[in-house]
Amino acid sequence: MYPNIQAYDRGVMFSPDGRLFQVEYAREAVRKGATAVGIVTQKSVVFVAHKNITEPLAVPSSLQKVFRIDSYIGATYSGMASDGLRVINLMRSKTQSHRMVYDETQSVETASRDISEEMQMATQYGGIRPYAISLLVGGIDSEPRLFEVEPGASFLGYKADAIGSGKKIAEDILQKEYKDGMPDEDAISLGLKIISKSTDGKKLQSDNVEVATIEKGKGYSNFTLEQIEKYL
Repeated sequence: MYPNIQAYDRGVMFSPDGRLFQVEYAREAVRKGATAVGIVTQKSVVFVAHKNITEPLAVPSSLQKVFRIDSYIGATYSGMASDGLRVINLMRSKTQSHRMVYDETQSVETASRDISEEMQMATQYGGIRPYAISLLVGGIDSEPRLFEVEPGASFLGYKADAIGSGKKIAEDILQKEYKDGMPDEDAISLGLKIISKSTDGKKLQSDNVEVATIEKGKGYSNFTLEQIEKYL
């Protein structure tokens, strides 16, 4: 142990053993968040996200977990909702600025890198705290791509990935059942299976889960309740 641990606990600075406590706390907030899954398929990226609504009188449609960022880019988050919405809006602003300057959709990797740089700023200065979210950013540029951006602001590309409380369960299932070039329908069913397993096998309803795809030639598309119901 080292003296005056609270000095490192309250600010964004390294402890003597190389830890950033505030970033670790942000990661813990993500681990308690609702599960979201991203899967790269033959011609698209599929998102499946759980709406963890515990209030009996809440309106499920008022909670959104998967977002259109640009024509061919989407994202979902897990963790603190207010932080998630803030970062989603930042991503939209950055991709819109890119389109205005270059008259093209920003690449998925560049969009992920830009928002990771924004999140990194919150790990570097005193007086602010890290964003308590992880993001899955997916879309189409030369091919379908998927990236995870975590609270420490690192980002990494994946064929399939999950964030939130069911991440460990999801990783075990994805390693066994994910296949390169799998059809969208199989990816959606796999995503819903993971969400169901992460909620202790409770039956999913169409209004407490979101499904979206970003497909070549079609762009971003959210599934309706009727479309989701066909997979449940």
